[in-house]
Amino acid sequence: MTLLHSLLTRKLQCDYGEMMQSPPRQKLAIYDMDKTITRRATFGPFIRHVITRYKPGRAAMLPAMAAVTAGYGLNLINRARLKEINLGLLLGREIDASEAAAMAESFAMETRRTNFLSEALRQIAADRAAGYRIVLATASYRFYVDAIAQLLAIEDVIATRCLPSGEGAFLPQIAGQNCYAEAKLMMVKDWLRTAGLARQDCHIRFYSDHVSDAPCLAFADEAFATNPHAPLRELADKRGWRVLDWPE
Repeated sequence: MTLLHSLLTRKLQCDYGEMMQSPPRQKLAIYDMDKTITRRATFGPFIRHVITRYKPGRAAMLPAMAAVTAGYGLNLINRARLKEINLGLLLGREIDASEAAAMAESFAMETRRTNFLSEALRQIAADRAAGYRIVLATASYRFYVDAIAQLLAIEDVIATRCLPSGEGAFLPQIAGQNCYAEAKLMMVKDWLRTAGLARQDCHIRFYSDHVSDAPCLAFADEAFATNPHAPLRELADKRGWRVLDWPE
């Protein structure tokens, strides 16, 4: 009995020591936004919102925006440049930050009314209840993503930023990289470092609808293809990623 008691005591001490040396893993649930949390992409609705409520004169720029979008479709410009040109056509060469914040706030409210996927909101709530830290990682512009994230009670946002321009203003040009594809994964890794989180200490879920997020999905411990378009559905089948078909 004495020997057995001694062995059990040593095992308990070892187990306790390992628990003290290995802190619990940080659980992260990282969500794409457009067509993952929302039914539709958000930049088109943002353009309509701004023109309808704030800048009706900018409707004259719609043909130019269509021409730029066509140029992107013909591979004459890349995705980042498409975004920069169209944002400049919509809001001007220099954008007042307080005015943009007001637009973003009202647009976020409209997005909540008309564009959120109910099942996505339920999944976010379930992840939060399970102890996951919710993170939004999206190619959309940070200045309006922040307002949407606030409505979702999401404090951690990784998104495309605009170049600052002096006091209280910014430019339509992208600061750094467009948060898309491989660049999004790089920005997620940068966010982990800034947050003081080592990858090996985290358990990561990633949710997306689009194959461009394949690098982030492969980086995650659990990958979820949500309402995926055909290329992502095919890739998810090959990689064994879980597919979530949420009703729209």
